[in-house]
Amino acid sequence: MSTSASDPRLRALVEQLRPGAVRTVTVVGFDGTDVLVRVPGAGGGASETGRIPREEASSRWVEDLSELFVVGQEIEAEEMGRWHGDRLHLSARACENPALRAFVLACAPGRVVTGTVAGVHNFGVFVHLDGEPEGLCTGFIRVPDLTWDWIEHPSEVVATGLRITAEVVNAETRTGQIAVSLKALREDPLVRFADQVGRVLTGQVARIVPFGVIVRLASEVVGFLHLSELSDEPVETPELLVGEGELITVKVAEVDLQRHRVRLCAADRAGGR
Repeated sequence: MSTSASDPRLRALVEQLRPGAVRTVTVVGFDGTDVLVRVPGAGGGASETGRIPREEASSRWVEDLSELFVVGQEIEAEEMGRWHGDRLHLSARACENPALRAFVLACAPGRVVTGTVAGVHNFGVFVHLDGEPEGLCTGFIRVPDLTWDWIEHPSEVVATGLRITAEVVNAETRTGQIAVSLKALREDPLVRFADQVGRVLTGQVARIVPFGVIVRLASEVVGFLHLSELSDEPVETPELLVGEGELITVKVAEVDLQRHRVRLCAADRAGGR
């Protein structure tokens, strides 16, 4: 199941970031940190004044926008939307590298792409996608899109130089970034695990957190057991009762496919809390 299709919040963001129409506009002046442009009216109608915010002027940093544009210059810019009194806002940086723009537009959401991992960081993974313009790194994998499994660091899944196959989640012309997902090409393991609700299982404590423990129940499946389920007596921290790596017997209280969560309860309780 595609990640973007299953997550309503991500789907809304993808819709917001979809590339807009490209317009040929004329620079008419500068307003503080923004560029003012004349936008021709559709079908020969009256023109209007649009605005290019500084951060959308170019991917290059300059002291003053007059280093990039001069009054009377015609440029191409992508429509972003209408804000602040319904004034049209545009992005020039979305059009400043034609080769990059063409590549990004070709990577539509849902397309399967290949590439090579360029860098692994705690916030995500950069990927050189096959066919991207030379000298650029266009692919990025968010940590939640790496695997269905619970991990502490992306290095548990990928390494620099690894060849990967992934599904495009979003392609953003303004940043030249293409978000891809490894797990979108794999079935959610909780779909097959959902019939385990009510069963008593033995798993290994994968991690201890302030309010409970994360228990590994099967390959790519972990569940959360709240501190209150570990003991009938009040305790301040789970470490007083269990240790990481220890085997623990629990009951599967709930499998939430929408939020991809498994809630556990004590094995000797009828339905959990």
